[in-house]
Amino acid sequence: MTLICFLVASSSVELLFPWPWLFAPGLALSAFIFIMLGAVEQRYATIASATLILSVYSMINIEQHGGTTDGNFWHQPLLLVGGAAWYGLISVIWCALFSRQPVKQSMAQLYRELGEYLIIKATLFEPLRGVDVESRRVALARQNGRVVTALNQAKEMIFRRLEGQRGSRKLNRYLRLYFIAQDIHERVSASHYPYSALAETFFHHDVLFRCQRLLDQQGRACKRLAKALLLRQPFEHGQSEQALEDLRASIVYLRAQRKPEWTPLLRSLQALGRNLATLEDQLSSAHNPDAVADQKDASLFDRSPRSFKDVWERIRLNLTAGSPTFRHALRLSTALLVGYGVLHLVHPTQGYWILLTTLFVCRPNFGATRRFLRQRIVGTVLGLLVGWALISLFPDPLIQSLIAVVAGVTFFANREKHYVIATAAITTLVLSSFNQVGDGFDLILPRLIDTLIGALISGLAVFFILPDWQGRRLHKVAATALTNSTLYLREIIHQYEAGKQDDLAYRLARRNAHNADAALSTVLANMLQEPGHYRKKDADEGFRFLVVSHTLLGYLSALGAHRGALAAKESNTENGVDIYAAARRVADRFDTIADSLRLRQTIDDPKAEQSALMAIFEQEPAAAQDDADDERRVIQTQLLHISRQLVPMSEAAARLIARPLETPNEEGSPEKAEKVVKNVTENVTERP
Repeated sequence: MTLICFLVASSSVELLFPWPWLFAPGLALSAFIFIMLGAVEQRYATIASATLILSVYSMINIEQHGGTTDGNFWHQPLLLVGGAAWYGLISVIWCALFSRQPVKQSMAQLYRELGEYLIIKATLFEPLRGVDVESRRVALARQNGRVVTALNQAKEMIFRRLEGQRGSRKLNRYLRLYFIAQDIHERVSASHYPYSALAETFFHHDVLFRCQRLLDQQGRACKRLAKALLLRQPFEHGQSEQALEDLRASIVYLRAQRKPEWTPLLRSLQALGRNLATLEDQLSSAHNPDAVADQKDASLFDRSPRSFKDVWERIRLNLTAGSPTFRHALRLSTALLVGYGVLHLVHPTQGYWILLTTLFVCRPNFGATRRFLRQRIVGTVLGLLVGWALISLFPDPLIQSLIAVVAGVTFFANREKHYVIATAAITTLVLSSFNQVGDGFDLILPRLIDTLIGALISGLAVFFILPDWQGRRLHKVAATALTNSTLYLREIIHQYEAGKQDDLAYRLARRNAHNADAALSTVLANMLQEPGHYRKKDADEGFRFLVVSHTLLGYLSALGAHRGALAAKESNTENGVDIYAAARRVADRFDTIADSLRLRQTIDDPKAEQSALMAIFEQEPAAAQDDADDERRVIQTQLLHISRQLVPMSEAAARLIARPLETPNEEGSPEKAEKVVKNVTENVTERP
C-alpha cells in the first residue's frame, strides 16, 4: 500500500508540475484527503504523512533539474519507489531475523515507565507535614499518561505479531508480561485512603515509611526487569521481600494498640498491605512468566477497521468542523497552498523547502505547532552549521556518504524524543547528499530562509485557520474522562457480582479509563503552550478537574484490585441495603455530571445524594467479625471514598463550564485548588 501511494504521488507530481494552476488545487486536495485518511487508524496516518513528504521531495528533485523531467517521465518515480522498496526489503529481512526485538524494546519501555510511576507513588507516603501532596498527585497523573502510552504501544506491538502466531512460545511469554504489567498498573494506581489523613494519624509511627520503601523497591525492581529484558539477563527479584515483611509487622503492631479511632485507617492500611503483597507476587512471577497460568481470556481488542464500510464510517464521522482531524486537514492543505503561492510569487532559490517545512511544522494544535516550530528552526540552524563544517573538512564523496549514513542513524534514533537533534541530523544528511550531485554550499542559505518562511506560514495557519484552541473542547475531553471512569466502575461492580475474571470487557474498560485520563492530561499540557488570553482560566480549572478525576480513578483502581473478595449474596449492609445497587446510583450520578459537562448545562448540586449514599456505605456489615467481614468493610470504604468525590467532581465540572451548581455549595474551598494550579503551571512540562 505504501509503495502504491508513493508511485501515484510521485507520478502525479511529475505529471502536473509544469502546470501550476492544476498543480495547486491538486496539492491542496491530496493533502486534505491524506490527512483525513489518518482518521481511520494510526497506520493509515503514517502512510499518508510519508506520502506527502515524498511528494515534496519529488518537487525538490524536479527543481534541482531545472523544473523539467528531461522527457523521461518514469525515471524519478521509479528511483523514489525503488529506494522505498529497498528500505522496505531491508526492514522485512531485519524483522524476520529479529522479529521479537521491537516487542522486547516496547516491553522494556513499559516496565521503565511503570517503575517511575511506582517511585513517584512512593513519595505520596512520605509522612512529612507541609508537603505539597497535590502537586505530587499531578506529577503522578502526568506519569500515568506515559505509562498508558507505553501500554498501548506494547499492546499494538504484540497484537500485530499475534496474527497467525498465537502458539509461539516467546510471543506468549511477552503476552504474559504485558498482562502482568496491566495488573501492576491497576494495583499501583489504587488509592486506599487520603494520604494526608494517613500521614497525620501515623506521623509518629514507621508504617508509612515502610509503605514508601516497599513501593520504591518495587519501582526499582520494574526498572531492573526492563534492563534484564533488553540485555537478555535473568531477572533477580528479592530485594523487596524483606520490606514487605517489615510492613506487615508494622501493621500488626498498630492493630495491637487497639485504638478505636484508628479502626477505619487500619482497614485501609491492611487493604493496602494485601494489594502491595499481590503486586510483589506479580513482580516475582515476572522472572519466569512461562510458569504463569494462561489467562482465561487472553484476547486483545482490535481497533483496526474491518471493512471498507468501517473505513468510510470513521472518515464520515470526522467530516465536520468540530473534528480536530478535519480542522487539521483543512488547515494544512491551505498552508501548503499558500506556501506554493509564495514560492511562485517571490521565486526563491530552493523554494520547495517552504512546503517541506510547512508539512513538518504544522501540527493539529497550536501548542504542538509552537513547540515543533521552535525546535525545527533551532535544529535546522544547528544542522546547517554542522553540515557546512563537515562537507568543508571532508570534501571526499565517500566520506560524505558515510557522514550521511551516520546522520541518518542519528535522525532515526532521536526523532521521537529529541526533535532538535533529529532535525539537525536530517539537515546534515540533506547537505551531504545534495553535495554528491551538486554544490551543497548553495543549499545552506536557501534552506535557512525557506525554513523560516515555512515556519511563519505554519504559525499563522494554526493561529487563524479554524484554530483548535484546547479550551474549546476541554469540557468534552473532561466529560469523556468521567464517562470512561463511570464505565470502569460499572464493570467493576459487574465483576463483584459475577466473580473476578480478567476478561476483555473488564480490561478494555480499565484501559479506556486510563486512556481518557491521559488524554485530559495531554490537552492541559497543550493548553499551557497556547497564548495566555486563550488558556489561562480554562487551564486553571482544567487542572483542578484533573486532580479530582485522577483521585477518582485511584479509588476505582483500588476497588478493582480487590475483586473476588465478596460474593453477591454478601453485599447487603446491616439494614439489608445492597451496596452494589448503591454503587450503581453513584455511577448514575457521575453519568449525569458527565452529560451536563458535555452539553455545558447547569449541574445539580449532588450534596443530598452524596450524603444519602455515604450513609449507606458507612453502615456496619451484619456479618460476624471474620475475614469476610473485614473484606466487606474495605470494599464499603472504597465505595465511600468514591461517593465522596461526587461534590468535588460537580464543583470542578461547574467551574469548567463557568456555571454555578444549581444549589450553592457554601462548603466548597477553592483556596487549595488555587495552590494546586499555581504549582502545576509552574512545574508542568511540555509533554504530559
